[in-house]
Amino acid sequence: MTKNSNDPRASEANPDEKVAAALDTAADAVSEAARSDATASAKVAAAKLRSGVSAGAYYSAYGVSYGVVFSGVFLKELLPLDSSIRRGFEQGVQDGSKAAVEAVARIHVVAELEDELPSEAPATAAATN
Repeated sequence: MTKNSNDPRASEANPDEKVAAALDTAADAVSEAARSDATASAKVAAAKLRSGVSAGAYYSAYGVSYGVVFSGVFLKELLPLDSSIRRGFEQGVQDGSKAAVEAVARIHVVAELEDELPSEAPATAAATN
């Protein structure tokens, strides 16, 4: 059987080539979707990791703080009211809290003063020339 050159099917590309082209296009689309999904997934994972680290830090600090305070108060409350150890706990908490607040205030004042002082780098550079 001879091929008719006027047959419209003769001018069409090979069906295998069409399937191959369609598969290539589909593969490219899937690959691109996978890349964008991977990027989105990585962003979500990073956000969850940051959240997890933050929560871990919070609960660690909470646990340490709770344990120290609970232990101190529990021991203090077990002691008789007129006990010198109990009075020492109470006074130590007051004085320690006050000292800590004052120390932090001094740190902030020093940091603010350092921010306000002019830099000595240009004067040092001019003196060496």
